[in-house]
Amino acid sequence: MLFTKKWFQILVFLVLLFLLILLLDYTDFIFIPVLQYIGAVAFPIIAAGILYFLTRPLMHFFEKIKIGKFRINRVWAILLVFFVILVIISLVVMYLWPMVQRQVTNLIDNFPRMVSMVEQFINSLQEDYTNIPDQITDTINDFINEIPSLLNNVLDNLFGILGGVIGQVISIVAGIVMTPIFLFFMLKDGEKLLPFILQIFKKEKASNIRSLLKKIDDVLSSFIQGQLLVSVCVGVLLYIGYLIIGLEYALILAFFGLVTNVIPYVGPVLAAVPALIVGALQDPMNLIWVTLVMVVAQQIESNFISPNVMGQALDVHPLTVMTVIVAAGSIAGFLGILFAVPAYAVIRTIIVHFYQTYVDSKKNKEDALI
Repeated sequence: MLFTKKWFQILVFLVLLFLLILLLDYTDFIFIPVLQYIGAVAFPIIAAGILYFLTRPLMHFFEKIKIGKFRINRVWAILLVFFVILVIISLVVMYLWPMVQRQVTNLIDNFPRMVSMVEQFINSLQEDYTNIPDQITDTINDFINEIPSLLNNVLDNLFGILGGVIGQVISIVAGIVMTPIFLFFMLKDGEKLLPFILQIFKKEKASNIRSLLKKIDDVLSSFIQGQLLVSVCVGVLLYIGYLIIGLEYALILAFFGLVTNVIPYVGPVLAAVPALIVGALQDPMNLIWVTLVMVVAQQIESNFISPNVMGQALDVHPLTVMTVIVAAGSIAGFLGILFAVPAYAVIRTIIVHFYQTYVDSKKNKEDALI
């Protein structure tokens, strides 16, 4: 019969799927308040989730400590985790923040000098203006002529921009306040979530779901913990390298490299841009030295640090990673770039798990028939 044909079942599934998408598009007004609520709490939940995967091993370590007959319980272990976080923040503020503040002040003070050097470079190009193609000169002139209108548009929208910035600042402050609260309850009750979810499934299905969630947990833990450790190592290597070559603003540039390194493959390229600009303005020879430092740091990271820290948990081809990052960036901007790789790894884990379950089920049926 037609209904038993595989292609017909797939066709019906696709038709129903597209009808569901069309229905959701027509009824989007129902979901807008829900999406707004999710957006409001997304920042503290995501921040607390990242901290949860980072601090969970430390919490389990504290729970294993036994002093005489006294064993540290879950709540005390969480409080010790918060104490460690506060100590780390205090050390950063006491020792690193003054250095960062001093370098930022120097950067601001030297900014006019950098602008002057760029102007001198442009003037040197204008001296040989006749060799520049007409298309390029026309583009430059059009851009210069449009600068006043662009400034007027910025001024017209200034109050709207300020209002948006104030709203964002309020949201960030509220998120920072809520993050420790979410983190506390995630650490305290996070392990109760799995049994709560599995109780609605039958025993065989529950075992399968438990295996899937365990794989997802391993993937996220490996990525978050490993990527943070790898980024810190890269930041330290860059800082040492910048100090060796005498690059100005070494700490700021190394910290920027640490932050951007959380984006696989694309992050190192982003980190190189400001370092090369600052190095070129300081001394043109620094273009070579900065490039050498970046290459050495990335080679050490890719050949020694990442394989030992992250293992094969995220064994994804570089071309796939770059494709996912570009697609996610075009859809969701910077947040899409930031979360593209772990989201892809989770989705791939789910698909592989259910495909393997299907293959095993089919094999078991064939063995039963034999």
